[in-house]
Amino acid sequence: MGFLGLLGFLGKAVSHFDTPKYQSGDGQKIMECLKINLKNIIKAEIDLIIDYLKRGKVIVYPTDTIYGLGCLATDKRAIKKIFRIKGREKRKPLLILVSDFKMLKKYCRIGKKQEKYLKNAWKSARATSVILKKKNNLPRELTGGGKTVAVRLPKMKFLLKILRGTKQPIVSTSLNKSGQRNLDSVRGLDNYFKKEKPDLVIDGGTIKAKPSRLIDLMDIENIKVLRR
Repeated sequence: MGFLGLLGFLGKAVSHFDTPKYQSGDGQKIMECLKINLKNIIKAEIDLIIDYLKRGKVIVYPTDTIYGLGCLATDKRAIKKIFRIKGREKRKPLLILVSDFKMLKKYCRIGKKQEKYLKNAWKSARATSVILKKKNNLPRELTGGGKTVAVRLPKMKFLLKILRGTKQPIVSTSLNKSGQRNLDSVRGLDNYFKKEKPDLVIDGGTIKAKPSRLIDLMDIENIKVLRR
């Protein structure tokens, strides 16, 4: 089903959406773009994003920190595509987002002391990601072959609606080429990513924030702050 056909299928008028297509110089379609208002999210927009993720697509999306590249955290093929888009070394792990502690416990190993720490840390206004031991239902491609994963529970309603709809964690890695500065908007992405490109760009305007704080919680008796 085509993009506009899918919008119709979702039961919303196409006029409710700003859906330009990024194009190459010869006019061929490269990426779809969905412009949203983060203060007024429409259900059909969330349904569309969830559909893309469930079909193994890679999205550009606004997060509670910076713009991210994402896909389902269990989708090996989509994860590999993110690495190609960014030009990222395969040994470098990717961060994931979860919707709640139930999802966290399904994909990560977490003790009582770690859980108590997180319940406080994730109440903080400062976005906080933590490193925990992963379970085997997360692919090795996600973690660079390692046994740990960085994970965050966001407060942003937009993200929580997507996570609850997919019922799976989603990847959240910065929107940039590996080693370059983070992008604070989606302008010019058609020229920025020359070879491999994301499938859907969700335009939420300019986002000027900093990445999340990163804490190593593997040893709860020796907590390490890796990024403040």
